[in-house]
Amino acid sequence: MSFEIKSSGEAYDVIIVGSGAGGGMASKILSEAGLSVAVLEAGQDFDPAKEEDRTQLRPPWESPRRGSGTRVRPFGDFDQAIGGWDIEGEPYTKAPGTQFDWFRSRMVGGRTNHWGRISLRFGPNDFKRKSIDGLGDDWPIGYDDLKPYYDKVDKLIGVFGSKEGIYNEPDGFFLPPLKPRLHELYAMKGAKKANVPMIPSRLSMLTRPINNERGVCFFCNQCNRACQAYADFSSGSVLLKPAMEKGKVDLYTFAMVRAVTTDDSGKATGVSYINKVDMQEYKLRARAVVLGASACETARIMMNSKSKSHPNGVGNSSGMVGRYVHDSTGADRMGILPDLVDRERYNEDGVGGMHVYTPWWLDNKKLDFARGYHIEYWGGMAMPSYGTGFAMDTMRKYLKDEFGNPSPNGGYGEGLKKDIRRLYGTTLGMSGRGESIPQYSNYCEIDNKVVDKYGIPVLKFHYKWTDQEIKQAKHMQDTFEEILTEAGAILMGTKPGADTLYGLATPGRIIHEVGTTRMGKDPNTSVLNSNCQAHDCDNLFVVDAGPFVSQADKNPTWTIMALAWRTCDYIVEEFKKKNI
Repeated sequence: MSFEIKSSGEAYDVIIVGSGAGGGMASKILSEAGLSVAVLEAGQDFDPAKEEDRTQLRPPWESPRRGSGTRVRPFGDFDQAIGGWDIEGEPYTKAPGTQFDWFRSRMVGGRTNHWGRISLRFGPNDFKRKSIDGLGDDWPIGYDDLKPYYDKVDKLIGVFGSKEGIYNEPDGFFLPPLKPRLHELYAMKGAKKANVPMIPSRLSMLTRPINNERGVCFFCNQCNRACQAYADFSSGSVLLKPAMEKGKVDLYTFAMVRAVTTDDSGKATGVSYINKVDMQEYKLRARAVVLGASACETARIMMNSKSKSHPNGVGNSSGMVGRYVHDSTGADRMGILPDLVDRERYNEDGVGGMHVYTPWWLDNKKLDFARGYHIEYWGGMAMPSYGTGFAMDTMRKYLKDEFGNPSPNGGYGEGLKKDIRRLYGTTLGMSGRGESIPQYSNYCEIDNKVVDKYGIPVLKFHYKWTDQEIKQAKHMQDTFEEILTEAGAILMGTKPGADTLYGLATPGRIIHEVGTTRMGKDPNTSVLNSNCQAHDCDNLFVVDAGPFVSQADKNPTWTIMALAWRTCDYIVEEFKKKNI
């Protein structure tokens, strides 16, 4: 059942804020342990199997905008990313000189509905980077602490891949991987000549059945739309909804949490939230509170949760809440493969993501920057959408007639259509996604001069890339150019230079922000202990990416869920011991 308004008299064992990767996992583990659970989601309910929510297998022309993005759906009209970097009535501010774009998801399942489902474990080195390069801090836990939970996540959710035996790219329990598509074969050729390794990707789509509750991938290449067969991983369909069916879980949608409430002793007593439907404030009570609202939103809630016991915000006696926020680095490059002009048409959709990828392969001691990046490959013949053909003025110059002259077709009408058909499926692109160095000076704080439309003070961001990330982006561009050239591609555009930070994406644009409530052994320099329990409030826990001490060159989702599962096991034990 789903509630929009609940009386303030209702009490639960646990309140969970957020329904994404961490919140969804917490709802499953805690409810199945017999605890009563309330899940508060700031957005709408969502189920991709319901016709009113389904966008999968709908052609672009069914959209009033032919698939174009909107303010609330920035990736496209049929992409399941409801929210965005700019939400009406929900602003955030930036300090002078700061570039940071904050993505919020406003739907059950959060960001897991539309992500690339790149499902990678952090490796042993990723937890101990300071010991390796002297930068940042080590985690208070190591790979061995999370390995049992990575194993559980693999088996519960399903991830395809191959066993490679790479030390810092740990193998897991894999479903059969997919064969590379034609554009990926060209990428493999270029990577081999450039001495860059490439292995089957590791994505959380089911290539084989793992239970009776979910279907198997039918290769429509539209995982960004969320799967009506539940064959890909989304928190709502794989974690939260099954938990609601099996355990005592109440879901509150359109519930914008203002603060964690506390008593005179400083313990959490529940949450205060604004109901977006009637714009009234309500309170729920619980014996424990679990925050999984996303790294920055969780930090915002904690800093806004001020009381006599917590004058700087709950869990913030150290002043570390909001500090060390950092996003993955990102840069891209694309080329055209002349060999594929006028290519034969056939269905090669595959999954909605890459079939192959490159893990970090070099020794940073021999480079001028610390940490690494992986490479994602894209291209092929996915369904055309809004924007197809917009770059034809640039691309047409690569089309030649039988005499080697530029395309004689015009820039509109029938000639344009002919050129688009000739070039469809010829592009090969790659994206680097890398690890940045956490900085104390990169942080978010409460802007006491600005509130959102619910009357809640908003976040203000302070962020700058360092030379480490800029040099890493330069290395990405050099690598992309070499692979594309060796693959036989004609490079598109001008190679990004120092004036653009080598194409380095604006912080926040990769949507991998972590580290605002980081864990640590010292309460003076961290917010949480190694169990993701607040140093200052022992019945308050965090299960999103906030506890991360560092990001790694991998996507964070698998680590969010493994860490959330480990945290929830600890919570259950504390309930059994009557410590909560």
